Amino acid sequence: MSEQPRDPELQVAATEAVAKAEAAATRRRWINLGEFIAVAGLLIAGGSLYLNWADHRADEADKQVASIKAAREQSRFDIRAAPASNGSALLLAHDDRHAIRDATVTFPTALGVGTKDTVADTIDRGWFDHALLKATDGGPDKKAGRLPVLIALTYWDGDTPRTTRGIYDIGWKTEGGFPFGRSVKLESLRLHELGGTQKRLDAVWAGQQPKTND
Repeated sequence: MSEQPRDPELQVAATEAVAKAEAAATRRRWINLGEFIAVAGLLIAGGSLYLNWADHRADEADKQVASIKAAREQSRFDIRAAPASNGSALLLAHDDRHAIRDATVTFPTALGVGTKDTVADTIDRGWFDHALLKATDGGPDKKAGRLPVLIALTYWDGDTPRTTRGIYDIGWKTEGGFPFGRSVKLESLRLHELGGTQKRLDAVWAGQQPKTND
């Protein structure tokens, strides 16, 4: 059989349909690519916004931590003391921001001294020197050692009263001897541990008594 001749118009229409289909497919590819780029851009922008927000939150948290630490440092008061020139007392130190309101000094039960309230911010050797001499009697007249005491102190932080407490070692030494007898001279005050109770204080004293050096 002989092949039927093709209709020219039909052939042109088929060619145009194929071209339109290819153009539509191309447009769809470009549209999909554009949508992908747009979505990717949104994701990148969102990620950048989140990172900026997270960095801001981290900076704010660091500033808050630094502010809290600074406030704690400003409110903190370390108990310090310097000996009087003749060693008869320890003078509690304070600054303009942290004025001492009141303080009590508790001694080991074994000494029989009890608790004393400070006067003029001083720890007076007259409170305990006889008891300490009795507890360290015997051997050389000249000795040195440490006496643990529990100090509870109230101080002003600006307009706010605050408290601190701890066990402190009073550094002492004895002088003199026959015929006038020994006397106690106070030399220093050093932190032994923060906090503390009468029971803990007695344990510290029992562990170091008589902590003396010839």
